[in-house]
Amino acid sequence: MTLSLELSPSYRAPRLRSLAVALCCAGLLSACSVAPTYQVPATPAPASFKEAGALWQSAQPNDAIDRGDWWTLFADEPLNQLAAQVQINNQNIAAAAAAVQQAQAALRLEQAGLMPTVNGTLGQTRQGGGQASGNGSSSLGISAAWDADLWGRLRESVSAAQSSAQSSEADLAGARLSAVGSLVQNYFRLREADAEMQILQQSIEGYQRSLQIVQNRYDVGVEARTAVLQAQTTLTTTQASVESLRQSRQTYEHAIAVLTGQAPAQFDLPAAAWNVTVPQVPGVVPSTLLERRPDIAAAERAVAAANAQIGVAQAAYYPSLSLSGSLNRSGSNIGNLFSASGLLWSLGASLSQSIFNAGATTAQVDSARAAHAARTASYRQSVLSAFQAVEDVLSNVAALNAQLPLLQQSLDSAEKVEQQMLNRYKEGQVQYTDVVTAQATALSARRSLIQLQLNQQLAAAQLIQELGGGWHADWTKPEA
Repeated sequence: MTLSLELSPSYRAPRLRSLAVALCCAGLLSACSVAPTYQVPATPAPASFKEAGALWQSAQPNDAIDRGDWWTLFADEPLNQLAAQVQINNQNIAAAAAAVQQAQAALRLEQAGLMPTVNGTLGQTRQGGGQASGNGSSSLGISAAWDADLWGRLRESVSAAQSSAQSSEADLAGARLSAVGSLVQNYFRLREADAEMQILQQSIEGYQRSLQIVQNRYDVGVEARTAVLQAQTTLTTTQASVESLRQSRQTYEHAIAVLTGQAPAQFDLPAAAWNVTVPQVPGVVPSTLLERRPDIAAAERAVAAANAQIGVAQAAYYPSLSLSGSLNRSGSNIGNLFSASGLLWSLGASLSQSIFNAGATTAQVDSARAAHAARTASYRQSVLSAFQAVEDVLSNVAALNAQLPLLQQSLDSAEKVEQQMLNRYKEGQVQYTDVVTAQATALSARRSLIQLQLNQQLAAAQLIQELGGGWHADWTKPEA
């Protein structure tokens, strides 16, 4: 059913007054909205993290983690330089930034729908044939149209687009957090590989000296051939471990190259001293996590967008009002366009309402509500997964901290036994197998300690990431 009203010049005054009344009514009705009132979905937020324990420091105002550049907490200048390159050149970040621009353009497009559209035309025609002189005409016209947002359909579309744009902004923050997090993980693994190769190289030098001692004792008939073979096996096995670590380092270096937007063949990260800094990460209460994590913010904005789409779908139950007007002038030539006799105008209003569509509107509303329910469940799952991730990392941090003094003590003991066995072997008091066992134990302890230090750094970086990396999204709070 469509109801339309066209106004002509002869009824100009009363009809214009009627149209003015209609415009006022439309303006009042446009303040209405049939969308459900949005509220951030409730989630189970405990008062504190279970695994925090004594490791957790209370967050302070202007805390270091709130600076955003969380990787600087590790006090590693080469890492800081690489992180700056990631921010500029990483292609996943670039794609997320383009998605933000696309979402913002979609928002502007929806906002444009709230305003009238105005079109202008200018035409010139000329006719003729045979020996007759040509006749011509000119026309000039302006037309405007506006869809009154009686039930908030257009404004809810804008709200949905705005929430989607904000979700894209959160996705961009998440892409930055992920890219820099991957950089930190690969960078520390590379530095640990350098440090571990240095330890192995020092061990190789000692094993070479041991092999020479065993060889000399064998040459004079004091030692058996098996001792020489054992010394050679220990040396070559350690040399093979160096080559394995070197291959792992190359893999980490390739990953860092791609993260910084470079081809691996064009990137080289020289070996350098490993700064084994493990920052103490300040604590936050679980509810604060909902504002710090970009993935949670993105999920919450998706719920807001889905809520607005319910309003868009429900608006189809109600009639829509469109207003239009046009002003046209015509004449035999351009000079006559502005004469009063060539003026034509019209004003119109169109009210339309669907009478029967076989339940299509109800199906659209049901679909929007189901989408909102799905988004709500995804948001709650994101929150629960975030709580789990933080608890897991806190538990890991506690375990690593407990292991550190034990491994340090084990290494001290192993190195003493290694030196004692080597001295006693030189004096002929023990077999070389005892030396080999002591050397293997000491090397294993050295590698275990350095790997633990790596895991501490990785756990600290992961904890900062799980806490959101210092990123805040104030718009996740419900509007008043």
